[in-house]
Amino acid sequence: MSREQRAAIDALLRRSDDFRSDTPPSVHDLRDGFAALMAQMRVAPGIRTTDTTAGGRPALLVEPDAGPRPGTILYFHGGAFALGSPQTALSLTAALVARTGIRSVSVDYRLAPEHPFPAGIDDTVAAYRSLLDAGHAPESIVFAGDSAGGGLTVTTCLRAREAGLPLPAAIVAFSPGLDATRSGASMTTKDGIDPIFTRQALVRTGQLYTAGADPHQPLLSPALYADLTGFPPMLVQVGTNELLLDDSTRVAARARDAGVDVILDVTADVPHVFQSFTGVLDEADRALDRAALFVTQHVDAAG
Repeated sequence: MSREQRAAIDALLRRSDDFRSDTPPSVHDLRDGFAALMAQMRVAPGIRTTDTTAGGRPALLVEPDAGPRPGTILYFHGGAFALGSPQTALSLTAALVARTGIRSVSVDYRLAPEHPFPAGIDDTVAAYRSLLDAGHAPESIVFAGDSAGGGLTVTTCLRAREAGLPLPAAIVAFSPGLDATRSGASMTTKDGIDPIFTRQALVRTGQLYTAGADPHQPLLSPALYADLTGFPPMLVQVGTNELLLDDSTRVAARARDAGVDVILDVTADVPHVFQSFTGVLDEADRALDRAALFVTQHVDAAG
């Protein structure tokens, strides 16, 4: 069954060719197309959502209907730093909440090109600081995110550490974007295999975010330049059909070399942020089960 599921998802993503087109659509059209695609994803039952704020930014509180257990998943949505919202990530946040019983606060951070680097990082750090200021222990908070938001799980930790803030209990990164130089070997070896992206498209959307900033720095390319010493345990999940595969493999190696507890969880023949297809793709559900176990183990271990 899984082979047929993967083939169907690959075909679906190739029909949505906004990121593969030789004639790039406008940011407005990209945002509309991304929102329409993500609206097709299944949302776990038994959860409720409430509009809230975090660090001065709008946010979405996602909770189990039965009431949350202690802890917070601070979630950063994907979308190449230019697209998306907490709503487009709801299949992921709801899946984690339903599996763990822990609430999620999903941050609507500012987007490029209107708000380029480092606006998004400023917003996610402010959201984290607001949780700490409200009395939530860092040991009860897990950073999680997908794609660009997966990158923010790492860069938010870097900026928080610079600010003297305690780091969270753990990091969960789904297909993170961690190299604005676009220099990974998978950018070439997965060309045509990746059903979503081309190298040209990733360079183009990346430039909206970097806005002329040098990508050869830790906050833009942490897979290459970040000092991860002292980081909390990390779970990095990625598929083998991704142009961004090497962003994950290299940050995991960098974390290991820095003495960080890290799990690199690679799933064969699946696309970027395949976990979004929960309820449709067997590999997505199994990966989310593993992510939920990782979250609960680390929040529980913190007491």
